[in-house]
Amino acid sequence: MASDSAEVTRLLLAWRAGDAGALERLIPLVHAELRRIARGFMRKERACHTLQTSALVNEAYLRLIDAHNVDWQNRAHFFAVSASLMRRILVDLARERRARKRGGSVELVVLDEAFVARPGKREDLLAVDEALTALAAADERKSKVVELRFFGGLNETEIAEALQVSPETVRRDWRLAKSWLLRFLSEGRDGT
Repeated sequence: MASDSAEVTRLLLAWRAGDAGALERLIPLVHAELRRIARGFMRKERACHTLQTSALVNEAYLRLIDAHNVDWQNRAHFFAVSASLMRRILVDLARERRARKRGGSVELVVLDEAFVARPGKREDLLAVDEALTALAAADERKSKVVELRFFGGLNETEIAEALQVSPETVRRDWRLAKSWLLRFLSEGRDGT
């Protein structure tokens, strides 16, 4: 894994420096992990969602290729950006569908029980996005920790590396963010 991580980082830096061939060599190394992240997103979606895991990965690829000005730092940073892109893709799709239906039938996502007041309660993806946006306004890093862990599937060490903080800081931010989001989602107002 360490050698794969170093190779991914090396290829990201080469791609950033303008080596178009680096992207071609990078894709096979990151594809399985991107599919794992996408499957994590799709498990939280409603069963009859029109977007499939492969389509989400492909859309993320397209957006990553267009991200010319990203200052790639390492493997964890790449997957953090990828997870964020996948979240944006799903939120954009949910907003588009909501706008088409004028408020009817919104996308649903199952949150883990740490975020919800009652086990089994389903929350709308747009409500989760609104909560994360509100959390980001209050504390950007805590919002990133949630996004990377919950949506991106990164572990504490990978998140710490991506955010350049200690794993203990990630654990503390995760605990506080879960409480904040639980309150925001259950009360439907600013959790500060």
